[in-house]
Amino acid sequence: MSELYPLKFKTIFKEKIWGGEKIRTVLHKEFAPLKNCGETWEISGVKGNESVVAEGPLAGKTLSELIRTYKAELLGKNNYEKSGAEFPLLVKFIDANEDLSIQVHPNDEIAWKRHKSLGKTEVWYIMQADEGATLISGFNREMDEETYLKHLEENCLSEILNKEDVKAGDVFFIPGGRVHTIGKGLLLAEIQQSSDITYRIYDFDRTDDNGNKRELHTEEALAAIDYQHYPAYKNTYQDELNKPVELAESNYFTTNLLHLTEPLARDYTLQDSFVILICVQGNAELVYNGTEIALKTGDCYLLPAAIKQITIRPLEEFKMLECFV
Repeated sequence: MSELYPLKFKTIFKEKIWGGEKIRTVLHKEFAPLKNCGETWEISGVKGNESVVAEGPLAGKTLSELIRTYKAELLGKNNYEKSGAEFPLLVKFIDANEDLSIQVHPNDEIAWKRHKSLGKTEVWYIMQADEGATLISGFNREMDEETYLKHLEENCLSEILNKEDVKAGDVFFIPGGRVHTIGKGLLLAEIQQSSDITYRIYDFDRTDDNGNKRELHTEEALAAIDYQHYPAYKNTYQDELNKPVELAESNYFTTNLLHLTEPLARDYTLQDSFVILICVQGNAELVYNGTEIALKTGDCYLLPAAIKQITIRPLEEFKMLECFV
């Protein structure tokens, strides 16, 4: 068996009705011949959209082939026992040139009952925000199904939704069941459970090139929505230099921010998990086993669980998300 090493995958590009140009202009990823790019899937085990290794001795292998070959060496013992050949997370970059639909994702219980799938809990890290950009997360008051439906039917849903002003560096944790949308003018990194199930609630009466509206999932959404009102929807954290700062923690994943101006050694000996590194600002080097790998904004690497020591050496002010299960 070849020795495992930090794995980079070929980017999967997705054209979207709301997609824009920032994947090309900010992240320098070329998505031609697509007209726009709304999202890139950087690490994915979703059937039909599986990541393929881009470089090194394992180039051309799919993520599920790697899991079948390396098992716990790749995923970590606990993860492998729990999810077997399924990779538990999906990593994306999203460029919203227009508002996404108002939507909700099911939790594990509903997703399994209806789709034999994982639910979809996710976290967003805002990489860039145009002036005045906003997003929606949750309700702005106590809510129930009847009141929600009344506002939906009367086309005034926005009155009851919680709108947030957004800037670069903001973090939002979106559990399954929370009504949300990514607003126009936002570029973000998203880490989520490995699921592609979305219930579209309202799509601003948009039509595609052929004049067709996109399908809505009003009925499916009703039982999936968490109607509770929460005191805060934005994650708070204290940005500190040259040490890991926790942004979000859940049963599904933990995400840290590494904001570096000097080299940082990371030791994963006590961690029984793969680690995902997502570069969100600047340039650096990943030093592993005597080799140096260049890191730039928009790069994502999967560190197999068998890799226990790395050093990140910033070449300028550098920010990276570090994620594990």
